[in-house]
Amino acid sequence: MSAPADLEGIAATALDAALSGGAAEAEAFVEDSTGIEIRVYDGEVESLAESAARGVGVRAWLDGRTGYAYGTDLSTDGLEQIAADAVEAAKIGDPDEHAGPPQLDGVAPATISGIHDPSLAEWDTQRKVELTQAVERACRDDDARVAAIEQTVYADESEQVAIASSGGFSGAYASTDCYAFLQAIAGENGDRETGLGFGVARAPGGLDPEAIGAEAAERATSLLGATKPKSRNCPVVLEETVAASFMGFIGGVLCADAVQRGRSPFANRLGDAIAAPALTLADDGTDPEGPASAPFDGEGTPRSRTPLIEGGALRTYLHDAYTARRGGERTTGNAARAGYRSAPSVSPSNLVISPGDAGLDDLLRDAEGGIYVTDVAGLHSGVNPVSGTFSVGASGRAISGGALGAPHTEFTIASDLATMLTAVQAAARETRWVPFGGSVKSAALLIGEMAVGGA
Repeated sequence: MSAPADLEGIAATALDAALSGGAAEAEAFVEDSTGIEIRVYDGEVESLAESAARGVGVRAWLDGRTGYAYGTDLSTDGLEQIAADAVEAAKIGDPDEHAGPPQLDGVAPATISGIHDPSLAEWDTQRKVELTQAVERACRDDDARVAAIEQTVYADESEQVAIASSGGFSGAYASTDCYAFLQAIAGENGDRETGLGFGVARAPGGLDPEAIGAEAAERATSLLGATKPKSRNCPVVLEETVAASFMGFIGGVLCADAVQRGRSPFANRLGDAIAAPALTLADDGTDPEGPASAPFDGEGTPRSRTPLIEGGALRTYLHDAYTARRGGERTTGNAARAGYRSAPSVSPSNLVISPGDAGLDDLLRDAEGGIYVTDVAGLHSGVNPVSGTFSVGASGRAISGGALGAPHTEFTIASDLATMLTAVQAAARETRWVPFGGSVKSAALLIGEMAVGGA
């Protein structure tokens, strides 16, 4: 579904104003979005926040200098003033030979069906509150050992975007997404453990409150009575959410800006074998189910599927127009925006781990004597972005007899990203979308060996 024609007209007007105002090249980004976040505690609404954003951001380039300005006055006079401010900012900016819009060479954006679900508009606030309450209720009803609910959250967003660029692009799209999650606290014999359940969809009707609540209850109760495991090197199976956290971090250090600034352990490694063949990782901004999917990126470059790790080798870095020029490459369509108030920067869209041929039971059987890691804490602060070394707190279950055994908490897992990637022995065939810290289609991963620090 396309965004309303008036957004495309606004973008075109702002672009023309910047060019006629003296910019050699220019780009206009228009956003119109609404969203809501509902927090429920003990059956009652704890907080309800609605948000809305409607505005335009204009980039102007002049003599190698870049200027940026934004505003919410979308009248003709308002757009002319915003464009003039961007041109004035460009006049006093520092020159940079790599600055400028992407040159698109007439490449048309992909058509992605299903990223906008009109049924979201049919859900009023009360129905969304009742859905959030149903998630919490389902968790409490699932297991009597659920002593408390730390938080239950529902959030959604409906967004419409239009871009016009002197680089040869004009287009628009609309998208929706929503999610719900719950953090449960289980208690028994003085022990208390937490567990997370979540779901993502395009509209509330795609969420399953019973499944979300039951998942949180199961995760929390499964850790009751947990002990520290023995310190050792052993096989580790990373549950989907944990694998997603690691792949999200890896996707970040495969962005060309991190590489060009020397903040990536994979700098100067293109074409090198950096992982086991069992792991295939791609950035796919066109997956119809991907929360971050869109026909084009934040500066109008068509989204696509970009192989990152394939056949064990590092295939490419992720680029926006700026990093592509700086590195002598082509943009991969990975310019992302936080909204009209900010200029784009390079970022992953949807990271996708290709599923393997084995089921989770097969991974557990092959990881006999190891640990199934269900949660990690402090990953982004615990990984050195230059060396890739990490040591992070974790919880999970022992793997015994080819199945999940006794629960474990208060231990660490340690390695470095390069070693971990080369130790991947298998990816599970089951996958799910994980929305935390990015958008990752994740599968459980069997790591042949990792250092576990416990008792």
